[in-house]
Amino acid sequence: MDILTIRDVSKSFGSHQVLKNLSLSVPEHKVYGFIGCNGAGKTTTMKMILGLYTIDSGSIEVCGQKVTYGQTQTNRNIGYLPDVPEFYDFMTPYEYLDLCADITEMSVKGRKEKINSLLGMTGLDIHKKRIHGFSRGMKQRLGIAQALLNEPKLLICDEPTSALDPLGRKEILDILTQATDRTTVLFSTHILTDVERICDEVGFLKNGSVVYQSAIQDIKNSHASHGFSIEFPNQTECDRFSKLFGAQNADTEISGKTKLIYKKQNHDGMLRAMKIMSDNHLCPVSIQQIEPDLEEMFMEVIG
Repeated sequence: MDILTIRDVSKSFGSHQVLKNLSLSVPEHKVYGFIGCNGAGKTTTMKMILGLYTIDSGSIEVCGQKVTYGQTQTNRNIGYLPDVPEFYDFMTPYEYLDLCADITEMSVKGRKEKINSLLGMTGLDIHKKRIHGFSRGMKQRLGIAQALLNEPKLLICDEPTSALDPLGRKEILDILTQATDRTTVLFSTHILTDVERICDEVGFLKNGSVVYQSAIQDIKNSHASHGFSIEFPNQTECDRFSKLFGAQNADTEISGKTKLIYKKQNHDGMLRAMKIMSDNHLCPVSIQQIEPDLEEMFMEVIG
């Protein structure tokens, strides 16, 4: 089942067209990476999903229900984490989530257990201090807890790891991965290593349209024969192998040991290299297949 469906959506601000016949679908309990350069239309799309912008043409559905501009009923199924969430800084995390529960008319029964569960999931259950003392990463985690409070079917995250240090990024990504047990995640970012780590599917946005959409595993399978690398213990063995194999498609890196990178060879090429080494008694330090690179594919598609 698709939690989110966008069909041929276009949006302009004055004479500037931001989105042009944008179409995508996000399946249930997946993390969907919404990727594009700055200004590609990611945030505009998210705000239209939330009913904050009018749609010039096309349609958006959340859980099979059409999104309308303004106080749309579909927002009952959505949790939203902006790139820079704001809070009442004088409150504790528990007090803030309790206020959000009041605003959304959440039942008092089971509320305490629910809030404590979310604070535990986001690692904020031990923090009794006021929010004004929180780091950027802690505020992002509190934003996720708030977005999950009403058990949404769709969690929208607008660049949640931007400006975070490596530890903060890891914490947010781990939480989003856990969240798929409860919800579906639309994850906007331009950090492609984050996409590779947690996303099940991706959509590449260019000039207001999705120009490529696929499951991450399908991308890796289609680019599985992307090349291989061999590292030798010294320059002599490297040169000997290079002459036997042919180095027309290799880049050579030298740093104490020598590494040959063959970017345009498939599995047969790698097997041939192993046979050459065996037949000529060459013993490499390492030989490994080069993993598909999402960044290279992104640059290829976006141009």
